[in-house]
Amino acid sequence: MTVASALSRRDLVRAAAQRSLTRRRITGRLAQALCAVAAVASVAPLVALLYYTISRGAQVLSWSFLVNAPTPPGIPGGGISTAITGSAEIVGLALVIAIPIALLAALFLFERSGRLAAALRFSADVLAGVPSIIIGIFAYALLVLPLHAFSNLAAAFALAVLMLPIMIRADEEAMRTIALDLWEAGIALGARRGRVARSVVLRGALPDLVTGNLLAIARAVGETAPLLFTLATPVAAMTLLIYTDGTQAFPIAQETAWGTALVLLAFVLLLSVAAKIAAWRISRRAR
Repeated sequence: MTVASALSRRDLVRAAAQRSLTRRRITGRLAQALCAVAAVASVAPLVALLYYTISRGAQVLSWSFLVNAPTPPGIPGGGISTAITGSAEIVGLALVIAIPIALLAALFLFERSGRLAAALRFSADVLAGVPSIIIGIFAYALLVLPLHAFSNLAAAFALAVLMLPIMIRADEEAMRTIALDLWEAGIALGARRGRVARSVVLRGALPDLVTGNLLAIARAVGETAPLLFTLATPVAAMTLLIYTDGTQAFPIAQETAWGTALVLLAFVLLLSVAAKIAAWRISRRAR
């Protein structure tokens, strides 16, 4: 009876283990299926957006569309050359304003701690959540009203304010990937803080810095609300041209808006690919 009881208990344990393993397999497959559904659901809007934009914008996309200046509504043959150059100029000025400030602030947060650093992080987090239209009003009150003129400088300032919190936190996290011992070792060897920051921290974190700044550029290049308060004409930026022409009743203007949207998507895609390639080359050269 003792041997039979031991055998029966062993069979019960095996059966219980088998049932538990079966439940785990079913649960795992169900979780994988749910993850696949969630992945498809997250990608589906992007695919639909790309398909719809390409199908509507490719009809008007041509070389003349890229190099010709815009024309009044109802007159065919217009292009978006001024909007392309205007967007490039505005984003370039915004980068010139935002990158040095963000790097210096990130270096301060990397090196220091305390109430001032905590207040700076909190301010960056709050600024990241401020609606872009409020930042546009701020730029309008600070630059447009005193100067009595709309300008690319005011638009670039608004976009720089938008990019700053993203750049500061992204640059700080990129610098955190560098071991603090390397910073302390450089200081202990007698090197200046600026030399250590330039030769050790910034060089080691450069690939991540490029990626973080790319996120800020992607945020700025697609903004429209700040440009409504800082630019005098819709043809001065691609996003403003999309907003203006897309809300008109003229079919030609709507086609121009779709073509501009396609060009903007292509610009963001090329910028992303170029930044990834640059970051890969930099990291490979560093190794």
